[in-house]
Amino acid sequence: MTRDRRRKTKHKKSGGIGSVISTLVIIVALGVFCYAGYQLVTIYFAYKAGTDEYNALEEYVKTDRETEGFDEESMVENETMGADEILDADAAAGTKKLEQMENPIDFDSLLAINGDIVGWLETEALDITYPIMQGEDNDYYLHRTFRNQENFAGSIFLDYVNNPDFYNRNSIIYGHNMKNGSMFGKLKQYGEQETYDKSPYFWIYTPDKIYKYEIFACGVVGAYSDCYKTGFAGEEDFLNFVNTAKSQSYVETDVEVNYGDMVVTLSTCTGDSETRFIVQGKRVRTYQSVPKADGYEPIEE
Repeated sequence: MTRDRRRKTKHKKSGGIGSVISTLVIIVALGVFCYAGYQLVTIYFAYKAGTDEYNALEEYVKTDRETEGFDEESMVENETMGADEILDADAAAGTKKLEQMENPIDFDSLLAINGDIVGWLETEALDITYPIMQGEDNDYYLHRTFRNQENFAGSIFLDYVNNPDFYNRNSIIYGHNMKNGSMFGKLKQYGEQETYDKSPYFWIYTPDKIYKYEIFACGVVGAYSDCYKTGFAGEEDFLNFVNTAKSQSYVETDVEVNYGDMVVTLSTCTGDSETRFIVQGKRVRTYQSVPKADGYEPIEE
């Protein structure tokens, strides 16, 4: 009898300890689950806040332009001039003028909200259309939106060392590779020949000029690659920069880039801190920006 009682007592003690451990495991698991859920909800609302803000900016954009409605005979061939040669409507000794294009972006209203806006980016093959910001450094807009709200989506922004008129040899525009496809989340699709063949062009609108770029290279490069150079010692240095970009390109292009061409590099992260995905285009057309004839009133739905 005594032995049986001891055995029962021992079993009860063992069962009690096991029960406590099981309960602790369940509590910890629930805590981890709740924390993970909280993180997911936080991320969701952060994504939503950023997306909603940029969607709301569409009221300042009326992209109904005709991209090729110009007379090439009267078009200034101005894309191979030096970086210090600022073009104007009286270019080419007054014999030719920049073709005018109505600017679809209501810059007056946008500048009233944030004076750091320097342009607006729009790609033809992908649904990427955002304001381009420029801060005093490359940190401010990394995690701040157009309306200066803290958000890890940040903004699309021009490197602070670049001129805001995009007249450097290489102007660099950064954006986050967001998982929901916003910002530069779709940029990597340019690494597919099918996307490139759909349209190799992107546009940058500024208050005074409208620029059209043709993509000549895109691919993964080192985070500190020479593809991020903004100034060049001379023609050989610039052409080495171009040839390096083309040699690393994921897509085949027959776009010729000459010394004097203005390049824009679109850059986003890859998930690897040592690499970046870039898309590079050369400027092929410059238009004189003029206000829309019918104004910029919000479009009625």
